[in-house]
Amino acid sequence: MYRIVHDREACIGCGACVSVCPDNWEMGDDGKAKPIKTEVEEIGCNQDAANICPVQCIKIEETK
Repeated sequence: MYRIVHDREACIGCGACVSVCPDNWEMGDDGKAKPIKTEVEEIGCNQDAANICPVQCIKIEETK
């Protein structure tokens, strides 16, 4: 299992994460991105979302 930690304060709303991982990322009403699920069994494209974020506000943590 993996936990997605998203720092919404740091998010600039560029939408890069949504473009590379539309399965689990969407734009919120405030113009900032947000994960649809914060607990996932497979990292999948969430790692791409973390890697592409220009302000590095997405972290992936492995949970037990």
